[in-house]
Amino acid sequence: MSTATTFTFEQIFNAAPDVQAIAPGRVNLLGEHTDYNDGFVLPTAIPQHTTVCLGTSSDDQFHIYSHDLEEQVNFSSRDPIPQGFSRYVIGCIRAIEEQGIVIPPLNIFVTSSVPIGSGLSSSAALEVAMLRALRSLLNLKIDDVQIAQLGQYAERTFAGVQCGIMDQMASSLADSEHLLFLDTRTLDRELLPFPEGSTFLVIDSGIPRTLAGSGYNQRRSECEEAARLLGVPALRDVQDVSAIAALPSPLQERARHVITENNRVLEARLGVSAQRFGQLMNASHASLRDDYDVSVEGLDLLVAILQETPGVLGARLTGAGFGGACVALIDSNAELKNAIQAVLDRYHNAGYTGKILVDRT
Repeated sequence: MSTATTFTFEQIFNAAPDVQAIAPGRVNLLGEHTDYNDGFVLPTAIPQHTTVCLGTSSDDQFHIYSHDLEEQVNFSSRDPIPQGFSRYVIGCIRAIEEQGIVIPPLNIFVTSSVPIGSGLSSSAALEVAMLRALRSLLNLKIDDVQIAQLGQYAERTFAGVQCGIMDQMASSLADSEHLLFLDTRTLDRELLPFPEGSTFLVIDSGIPRTLAGSGYNQRRSECEEAARLLGVPALRDVQDVSAIAALPSPLQERARHVITENNRVLEARLGVSAQRFGQLMNASHASLRDDYDVSVEGLDLLVAILQETPGVLGARLTGAGFGGACVALIDSNAELKNAIQAVLDRYHNAGYTGKILVDRT
């Protein structure tokens, strides 16, 4: 049996850390694949978080240890960035260095309870925690929005994922008691209450997906081409689906999802009942499945089972898709423990392995 759970910064590096910082994962209730189209999103932070501890290295190398992966990476500033988890950490270091700030060689210890590959922004939590730790260690004059922007830059430039700003903004600015409405073009934002009488549940489908290796970057390119053909800076600038009638397939379908998803977020922002919010989530999943083509069979089954369950107001995939997790809005006054177990049982009987990741019931 592994003893990795007993390892600490002190045990790995034979010294105490100088600083520690944390950042949460996030779940997105509405507004999927809209952030890189300059659109609108409604995420919330989840209880699971990533912790980064930093201390000064005793040699001229950076040493990065992942508690959860039981993996250590050593590199110097002259080395190319390796693949794997360390590229997110090193990307943050490089992003700060590009600001003209000198970072001394560091010992870096990472531990996280944010599930990897489930669509809950484990990479953004790592980036924000790393940047918060660097801010504390070096007394950097950067605010929480700049933290998010640097994290996005690190992921796009050094990890090769052309992500929008939502994940990093949610990890940096959201809390777990509100929805964060965010305009990803202007970065205007506000904290909103959950619909009255509701809470949420997140279930991992058990179907892993790798964001950079999926169709994520392809979808982004398709949206950019659709916007170009429509003569607008981004699909956010189109509100009426009739405007996309001349687009070829699949660009028309991709654009239709983005337009209707933005409209769903804007409706929810105005304040709707929990029942209506659930309907918007159901419509979002159908759009992600049919127009954006980012769902998979297992996710569709899990969402369908949830949608049929009394007390569940709405359900959809969350994150980039191609596997990962789904989120359900549920009646906070209902006793759903047995019902949710029945959902998992039906899902498991179909040959899949799912588990609850966040239970706010």
